[in-house]
Amino acid sequence: MQKIIIFIFFLVAQNLAFSSNNLPDFTKLVEENNASIVNISTTREGNLPKNHPQLENDELNKFFERFFGDKLPNAPRQRNTQSLGSGFIYSSDGYIVTNHHVIKNAKKIIVKLNNKTELTAKVVGSDEQSDIALLKVKAKNLQPVKIGNSEDIKVGQWVLAIGSPFGFESTVTAGIVSAKGRSLPNGNYVPFIQTDVAINPGNSGGPLFDLSGKVVGVNAQIFTRSGGFMGLSFAIPIHVAEDVINQLKKNGKVVRGWLGVYIQEVTDNLAKSFGMKKPMGALISKIIPDGPAEKSDLKVGDIILEFNNKKILNSSDLPPIVGSSKVGKRVDVKVLRSGKEMTIKFKVGKLPDQMQIQAKSDNSEPNKKSNINILGMDITNITSEMKKNLKLKDTNGVFVKKVIKEPAVSASLAAGDIIKQIAGVNVIDVNQFQKVVSRLSKGNFVSLLVRKANNSSVYLAIKIR
Repeated sequence: MQKIIIFIFFLVAQNLAFSSNNLPDFTKLVEENNASIVNISTTREGNLPKNHPQLENDELNKFFERFFGDKLPNAPRQRNTQSLGSGFIYSSDGYIVTNHHVIKNAKKIIVKLNNKTELTAKVVGSDEQSDIALLKVKAKNLQPVKIGNSEDIKVGQWVLAIGSPFGFESTVTAGIVSAKGRSLPNGNYVPFIQTDVAINPGNSGGPLFDLSGKVVGVNAQIFTRSGGFMGLSFAIPIHVAEDVINQLKKNGKVVRGWLGVYIQEVTDNLAKSFGMKKPMGALISKIIPDGPAEKSDLKVGDIILEFNNKKILNSSDLPPIVGSSKVGKRVDVKVLRSGKEMTIKFKVGKLPDQMQIQAKSDNSEPNKKSNINILGMDITNITSEMKKNLKLKDTNGVFVKKVIKEPAVSASLAAGDIIKQIAGVNVIDVNQFQKVVSRLSKGNFVSLLVRKANNSSVYLAIKIR
């Protein structure tokens, strides 16, 4: 029995040793790249709390706070505030890469090298959409990072970050790639790399390395409920960052391709309503007036499956692909329309510098005389007065006065919605809408094109009962 126990202990110890030997050693990677990592400190104008007077130095500040509290009269409330971030040397002649949000509104930017040298940096260009900024310092013979291929990284592979979280310079953390192509609310043109690498305030703008020591991403964001790291961090793929860097270096700004449409995700129920085997692609819910899509053969209700020979699996795949397309280039767009695939020639437009699309509130009263209960909702015709108040192009469609029961409830319809299309048929009025519904097969999902109260358009799927 004792021999068996000893043998089992030997096997366990051997397995543990084998496992530890298989873990990556980051020592060489860190040693080779530490000199390429920089600390970035910025100075901005900020407001002090009302009970916090501005003084010449911290010692005097503490003295007056201790003995006078908030009783100093007429103390100025403006002072400069400082923040920290990270970055990396992109080229030996002094180009530095970091995040846009690290240097946004900065009056002064100081880049601190690994050897403690401090250099004043100027902003070559900064792009809020991608959160990439390019800086320049007066220096020569700096050690730049090696650039990798972020499109080749795989979920599950090891990655490593070096940066200055909370001002702790040259901090190294490691983890794995958790997912690729993540879409975040404030990053429409970036398919983020998600990792579980520990990233904290101050890491922003620092590099994400693969095991070969090449940069595959720029650390940018974390998801947190507490303000600290929770295992969800996001990096900008380096191939996206480089496109921005090259444009900033050449022009000082970024020009993006533009489709000129509103899109939405194809849900499982919507896929059924369009006769698709599985949900995929980007569904066009609205075409922007005078945009490139309006000048093409694209239509509301088209599901974009490919753009310039690149597959669109999710709606979030489309914006970065279009954004990185060359303005003026003619590309093929494969769409699903009325159950059939077709290819449309499209000329890529230029994304306006500022797209201001104002939402309109719906404060009109519907026509109370013509309401009728169809599909679990009260609907009414659109009057000329409603057309004027809602700034509609015409009176086509039906106005949802009230959502009463299923299936309207599950379809996420709401009072104030205007149904413009059902099962691919344009809606004219209540009577025509009722006739179309009566011809639909029960148990099937059909699509509704709905104008919401905020003037946006969206497709919804509703089950006919």
